[in-house]
Amino acid sequence: MNLHWTDWSIIAAYLALSLGIGLYYRKRAGRNMSEFFLGGRSLSWFLAGISMVATTFAADTPLAVNELVAKNGIAGNWLWWSFLLGGMLTTFFFSGLWRRAEILTEAELVEFRYGGKPAAWLRGFKAVYLGLFINCLIIGWVNLALVSILQVFFGISEQTALLYVGGAMLITAVYSAISGLMGVAVTDAVQFLIAMAGCIVLAVLVVESPRIGGLDGLKAKLPEGSLDFFPKIGKENVLGTLSISLGAFLAYTTVMWWSSWYPGAEPGGGGYVAQRMMSAKDEKNSILATLLFQVAHYCIRPWPWILVGLCSIVLYPDLAEDEKRLGYVLAMKEFLPAGLKGLLLVAFLAAYMSTISTQLNWGASYLVNDLYRRFIRPDVSDEKHYVNVARFITIACMLVSLFVTSRIASISGVWGFIIECGAGLGAVLILRWYWWRINAYAEIAATLSPFIYFGIARYSGLVFPESYFFTVGLTTVTWLTVMWLTPAEDTKHLQKFYDRVRPGGWWKPISGDAHKGHSGWLIAAWLSATVGTYSILFATGYFLFSNWDLLAICLFIACASFGILLKALNKVSVL
Repeated sequence: MNLHWTDWSIIAAYLALSLGIGLYYRKRAGRNMSEFFLGGRSLSWFLAGISMVATTFAADTPLAVNELVAKNGIAGNWLWWSFLLGGMLTTFFFSGLWRRAEILTEAELVEFRYGGKPAAWLRGFKAVYLGLFINCLIIGWVNLALVSILQVFFGISEQTALLYVGGAMLITAVYSAISGLMGVAVTDAVQFLIAMAGCIVLAVLVVESPRIGGLDGLKAKLPEGSLDFFPKIGKENVLGTLSISLGAFLAYTTVMWWSSWYPGAEPGGGGYVAQRMMSAKDEKNSILATLLFQVAHYCIRPWPWILVGLCSIVLYPDLAEDEKRLGYVLAMKEFLPAGLKGLLLVAFLAAYMSTISTQLNWGASYLVNDLYRRFIRPDVSDEKHYVNVARFITIACMLVSLFVTSRIASISGVWGFIIECGAGLGAVLILRWYWWRINAYAEIAATLSPFIYFGIARYSGLVFPESYFFTVGLTTVTWLTVMWLTPAEDTKHLQKFYDRVRPGGWWKPISGDAHKGHSGWLIAAWLSATVGTYSILFATGYFLFSNWDLLAICLFIACASFGILLKALNKVSVL
């Protein structure tokens, strides 16, 4: 790697800082399982929220946004902007419930909500499927992204790049195993600041370069339609902007956000997002942390990446379709001087390590709490025994993930598998909190059915969005049928769940009131926060490109929306 000594110094200082934070929290993490996996349930809303957004900022994220923008202009981001409605639903309707449940993992919720052997089987299955299989796939695609970055940036072979990634992953696994979630969360906050600073510096250097000539020069050089914020619906092959069929538009905006399980955007919360909710000091901190996550995720992070993506259209017009994502790395290589190369590499390392550390800690929590402790060694009274096992499993997950990385051929292939094999599960994950009749058999059916229907869809030649609608529809019919053909959960078991969590919705046989606790102010908070966040997102873009009329409109809508949100949060005693 041809780097200046200042670049190496920056990288070494960053790695030393990460290990230092891990050592600082070593003793605290070793006390018990709650400390190791939930930071003793003591995270402030700010730390928990920043940790969430840092985790979703992986090494592949700027590259993925660059690819979307290079292919379809700014409107290409609707392929992930469409998840905001589900994210805000989680914020106001589920984050408080996760915190009140007082459980350690999402998989533990299964036996808390359901009873008997079906619940035990489902908990064990989720521990292995999510904690090992899906977790290693996610880590594998993040590793693969960093490998491709190093290959292009330094012109090295894939095997050499994989060795460097293995070294970075080893350091990440060590501080994760030492420090537990509190150390991971604090490191996340530092890493997020470094990563965003690096991305902003790159965006400024590229936009202000002579080849671009500032934002005015960029606008003049871009193809028509590249700066459109909204896709062309019902049209195909419109040059410069995202053009999608009506079916695909409906899939993204009306179905996917509530029906599909996807890491970081699970309907009703789940995975590492639920882990951060459960680690917050109290219910209020849980809600505010998730709100901060949604706003930062959609409003703060994307514009530096979008600007570089737009510049890559001008700078690298000859990149093949499957290489558009690499425009970001080529811009790094071309425009960064000595010293700043180290900063940007540290930014990518920070983004990479914040995701990997969380995935390792989260995956270990399932394998220890919901497999080892629940089924293999439930008789051990010493909490430190389980913490030691957790540290061992953290390292083991790292090794398995490296093997999986070497077997993954395509990041998009992994993404497609996860999104379609979770299609239809989301409704159950939402309704299990708000409808007493949902039982373990229904969730088992919703978990397993997508694999079958996805296979049938692909065998029949269906592609997205038709394959997606096919899987969602049949999965929904399947779990509803299974639910009505199988007995409801035991009333005493449901009563225990209801008394602790106090959910709203349809709990009449348990609570005596069909809609007790369901507040219209939560709906107002959900919708106003969604509108306000979109308004700030668009206002930022209109400011950058000097569209003053639309900027004023967006700011007015944002102010009105957040005014309604503040009133709603006061009504439900969050502020």
